[in-house]
Amino acid sequence: MTDASWGERAILLVLLAVSVGLFWWRFRSVLITIRRARETPDFDVAPLGPRIRNFLWEVMLQGKVIEQRPLPGLAHAFVYWGFLAFALITINHIATAFGAAFLSRDSGFGAFYFWFVAVWAVAVAVSIAGLFIRRFLVRPSWLGPVSPESGIIALLIFTLMATYLAGMWIDENTIPGQTVWWLHTAALCTFLPLIPHTKHLHLVLSPVTVFLRRQGFSRIPLLIGDEDFGLDTGKDLTRIDALQAYSCVECGRCTEHCPANYTGKVLNPKEIILGLRGYLNQHGPAGEEPLLGKHISAKAAFECTTCGGCEFQCPVGIQHLPVIIGLRRGAVNTGKWEDDRGTRLFLNLERNGNALGFPAAERQKFIEKNTLPIFDGSQEYCLWLGCMGAYDPQGREIVLALARVLRHAGVTFGVLRKEKCTGDPARRLGNDLAFSQMAESNIEGIQSAGVKKMVSICPHCVRTISTDWREAGATFAIEHHSELLARLGDRVPRSAAVTEQVVFHDPCYLGRYRDKYEEPRAVIARVASDPVEPRRTRERSFCCGAGGGQMFLGEEEGKRVNVERVEELVATGAPVIGTACPFCQTMFRDALGAVTTSPPKLLDIAQLAAANLPAEAPNPARVE
Repeated sequence: MTDASWGERAILLVLLAVSVGLFWWRFRSVLITIRRARETPDFDVAPLGPRIRNFLWEVMLQGKVIEQRPLPGLAHAFVYWGFLAFALITINHIATAFGAAFLSRDSGFGAFYFWFVAVWAVAVAVSIAGLFIRRFLVRPSWLGPVSPESGIIALLIFTLMATYLAGMWIDENTIPGQTVWWLHTAALCTFLPLIPHTKHLHLVLSPVTVFLRRQGFSRIPLLIGDEDFGLDTGKDLTRIDALQAYSCVECGRCTEHCPANYTGKVLNPKEIILGLRGYLNQHGPAGEEPLLGKHISAKAAFECTTCGGCEFQCPVGIQHLPVIIGLRRGAVNTGKWEDDRGTRLFLNLERNGNALGFPAAERQKFIEKNTLPIFDGSQEYCLWLGCMGAYDPQGREIVLALARVLRHAGVTFGVLRKEKCTGDPARRLGNDLAFSQMAESNIEGIQSAGVKKMVSICPHCVRTISTDWREAGATFAIEHHSELLARLGDRVPRSAAVTEQVVFHDPCYLGRYRDKYEEPRAVIARVASDPVEPRRTRERSFCCGAGGGQMFLGEEEGKRVNVERVEELVATGAPVIGTACPFCQTMFRDALGAVTTSPPKLLDIAQLAAANLPAEAPNPARVE
């Protein structure tokens, strides 16, 4: 509208002032809340490289949005990219009313850009219509109850696109053209103040959240000082926690991929984050009320398997696991969590040094009976047994199979004389005292033994030793046995004893936590054939149900997670289920009897590799 009167300009100024004012009124309160939260401990924006790469991939290119939900993800991406393209057009739209337009529809760059944006307008209109149908007609359960605000926002976006396209063909200075212009302006002025009042606040905050989130998957924050017990009350929430709480878009991806929620438990990762937001809105970051209770279910917090499916899927940078573990810390470290099973687990760790409650002498008997060499500093690898490898019968079989393969390949190794639990279950359940005691005792023993390199059959042990122990200054080089076996290559002979197809289950702590997907498959392909893939595989793998201490707590509600996963694996028809984690193998062994009367074989990749090895091993040699 190039010939707007002073009256029309005055009306426009009032509309803009009201729209911007309402936006800032709510957005300012959110910023104040985030700023009033305590500083994030051990936060460092460096190194910038990974942050910039993640920002470009996840925000600008919408990589995670599209990759994990291709069709609706692409629709969301078109809406996002369309709005980026519209930024210049919107500024020009307002400037036009004041005679300050800088883009012309008739010639030069302006003509090209108007038509370029018209293409995006069509893409956005189609995409928002599709998303509306999905939200209000298809209604996937993980999206939650239908909210009117979603429909209003969709209508406003569609109106913006439709009026822009209509304006391309109508003279702005005619009555129809002016009507279209004002409709477009009204939609803009209505849309802006709705952003901070709805879940669409993520449009402003999520780029910042993605850039500033804690680096590293499921990174558990340090406890700073004697008064830091985790997330107990509002004053314990950090600025990162608050920023992430207000960034949630409520898309439900975390809910969709949560094994606890999927099998009928109370836990819903989305509601954990929205509970933080609700707490902050009511009590602020200085609130003295407990976080667990009215806004967040304590029961839900302790049902988490820490599989990381929620955090991996989140498209706006929210890290659920540090929050959930922080809530557990706050409950356990302050004595507010009372659970007989948890108490028994912690006592087992304290008294026996292992989560299973066996006396340490049982580990020694296993070592002596099977003549496992003691690490003396001359061997290349220290073989870390872990609780499952030292005490669990199936775990012991995996250790012995791996030992056979290493001897055959000429890899020298030894086990420690003494070894305690890494502290993984205590760490994930929030007992920092028990974790630190386990870690310090083990670190001292490993350093005394002069260990340089370590290998373990347990992804949980690998994660805890390589990452969590760093808080105590330990930087041991440790890898999972799938990595070592894959690197050995031809030194692990093809096994004629394994001729059946193998369906492989990706352990959460090997896949999402360590990003190791090809190595176990390479081992299986070497000794058998390319593995069969279950319905949920690789990054989307479904948890076995053991992580986060759940193996020792058990499940009280809904369908058992291990049964759900075993049903998927059995449904492939493969006669062999391949695993790469002793926790997974134990959980599946328990579930197979409940799922089928003729269960498939259940073998770790080390057992597959050792299936047809000769009885005598050659003289050891080093791995290069």
